[in-house]
Amino acid sequence: MSAKASGIESAYRTKFGESARLFERGRSVFPNGVTHDARYLQPFPVYVQDASRSRKTTVEGHSLIDYWVGHGALILGHGHPDVVAAVQRQMVRGTHFSACHELEIEWGERVQRLVPSAERVRFTSSGTEATLMALRIARLVTGRTKVVKFIGHFHGWHDLLVPAAYAPYTIDDWSMPGVTPGVLSDLVAVPPNDLQAVEQAFREQQPACCILEPTGGHWGLVPVQGEFLRGLRDLCSKYGVILIFDEVISGFRVAAGGAQAHYDVKPDMTTLAKILAGGLPGGAVCGRADLLDAIAFGNRHGKKMKHPGTFNGNPLSAAAGCAALDALADGVAGGLAIEAARQLRQRLNELFAQKSTPWVAYGEFSMIHILPNYNGPRPTDDEFIPHGGKYELLDVEQSAALKHAFRTALITNGVDWFGWSGMTSAVHSDNDINETVNAFGRTIDQLVGDGLV
Repeated sequence: MSAKASGIESAYRTKFGESARLFERGRSVFPNGVTHDARYLQPFPVYVQDASRSRKTTVEGHSLIDYWVGHGALILGHGHPDVVAAVQRQMVRGTHFSACHELEIEWGERVQRLVPSAERVRFTSSGTEATLMALRIARLVTGRTKVVKFIGHFHGWHDLLVPAAYAPYTIDDWSMPGVTPGVLSDLVAVPPNDLQAVEQAFREQQPACCILEPTGGHWGLVPVQGEFLRGLRDLCSKYGVILIFDEVISGFRVAAGGAQAHYDVKPDMTTLAKILAGGLPGGAVCGRADLLDAIAFGNRHGKKMKHPGTFNGNPLSAAAGCAALDALADGVAGGLAIEAARQLRQRLNELFAQKSTPWVAYGEFSMIHILPNYNGPRPTDDEFIPHGGKYELLDVEQSAALKHAFRTALITNGVDWFGWSGMTSAVHSDNDINETVNAFGRTIDQLVGDGLV
């Protein structure tokens, strides 16, 4: 950060002094003082002590409008009364039975009712575990080893799928520390929204499966459209490739039945997490009964995929998940979140035009992305996608100095934004949107004053 940027940093340090002290403690416990890469922030992250509805409160007592919403898990907002009540009831009954329980069946039945592909369900503890399981099932059933993914699509941090998730992308020279060449040799990464490249990979590599975020990499940073999904479905059927939708974020957010319900495209398997467990840890793989039979004892495939997992179907997560899915089933809450995001995208673009700021807001459903250093055509409607959707121009690493200054200034102005992106919930109000736009305005003025914009 330049010397001029000290004004933003100074205001941040003054407002969040207790967070700075906690960060110093955290640095002696955790690498970089944080427990998630995305929470790393210079000069230090803000620390939160409680949250309610669309807001969270820092340890200093400052209110922040929250657009992280539990990394996407809290579409109902913080502390939804039905979810809280369900967890409280279950807490006194037991948190871990090491046994089957009725609530896990009720949770799975709700998934079956809402998600079109969910003939069978298997719970995990996270989205990363879910995508790992889906790949292993696909390989066991098909007898093939290769996996096709799309550049810029994130499916958790396990070895086989984390490569090619982040810019810069080097297809022919993988540089993913800690992942072995042997593992990488089974991964085939293709450009997003390119059916020709997909078909070539299918023909040449004969993969077991193809996995993608059905709204686009990094939850729509590079959007995917229904026409592409339908074409991909046809190609997977033609070449006998198992199609996996990673709906860890889009599941229950795009629609009650996920992106597959919205676009009417049924994958062979689906991975879920986040909203699935109502804000508590939990994930799942669901899909065709014949595929998930690979986990069963004495299955039709003649060999079983082993799947333990201490917290699979945990009673607390099941209680929260049942309550959350009930609240989302009629689509009303999801619709409120989508409308809030639409309004915010529009209002931000009006602000950027008014201030002649070379930024643009875009996105779909209840997801919002900010692209800085943009000088192309301005949006004329909510369907607008910058740069014609080219991933090389949309999914790029921004200046570290600008990124940290933007976030710290925005937090100082009362908004916690998820990097350059954000998600809305059903409880983000008109007042929240007004305050957010005003906070962006002040932030831009501060960035201009510090010579960063």
